[in-house]
Amino acid sequence: MEVRMLVKRVASAAILIPIVAAVVYLGSYPFLGVILLVACLACIEYAALVRLRGLTPSRGVLILLVVLCVLEAQWPTEARLRALVAGVPALLLTIEVFYKNRTQALMTWGVGVAGTLYIGGLLGHFIRLRALEHGMEWMILALVSTWVCDTGAYFVGVRWGRRRFFPAISPKKTWEGALGGLVSGVATVVVLGVWLLQLPVWQGLLLGLCVVLGATFGDLAESVIKRQAGVKDSGHLIPGHGGMLDRIDSLLFVVPIVYYFAILVG
Repeated sequence: MEVRMLVKRVASAAILIPIVAAVVYLGSYPFLGVILLVACLACIEYAALVRLRGLTPSRGVLILLVVLCVLEAQWPTEARLRALVAGVPALLLTIEVFYKNRTQALMTWGVGVAGTLYIGGLLGHFIRLRALEHGMEWMILALVSTWVCDTGAYFVGVRWGRRRFFPAISPKKTWEGALGGLVSGVATVVVLGVWLLQLPVWQGLLLGLCVVLGATFGDLAESVIKRQAGVKDSGHLIPGHGGMLDRIDSLLFVVPIVYYFAILVG
């Protein structure tokens, strides 16, 4: 990594980490507000990416769908909200697609629904995880382990990477980097699991493996979208880090895994 890029990444992280830590600590409405902001920014980037493929789902309708998914996670017992999530936005999206773009209506509708599930459905788990008993600790585990996994994979890959890992999707990733991410990610989950949540070591090892797999597939899933669009980054929102989707791609898969694991172990 060139020095200038490293400086940008470190500077951005130095600003973002205290903000994220404060929001996770506060929970409740500050946390919800930040997740809604992240959702809107991610929707804007997603819509821009699929437009590069000639597909034009309404950005406004996509944002509406995703915001309702997140709000439903905040208030899951509100029946009227569930009805809105299930019905009205889908109807609006369908009408708009068939009215605006008849030739590619089905594909445009498909990427709109996929974006709703990918962003809104997965981001809703951030709300659910934070709302659990010890939700702050689980969220810290998810965030820190994902960051350490990604960082370990990157630096090991840069230093020792030789054999390419899914070159058709993400040419710069290597098996050596994946191993670095595996070791650092699992170790972080075990340590934080024991320290914050008193998890048995074997549960930490199991969760660590799942977290690393989730982080890897989350990264690859976004790489597929970017590859199809012919771009390197989803945006330029965060200096040295790319766009919002570039920052949350792994977390979109990791947080649901941690949430369901937390439910399972009770």
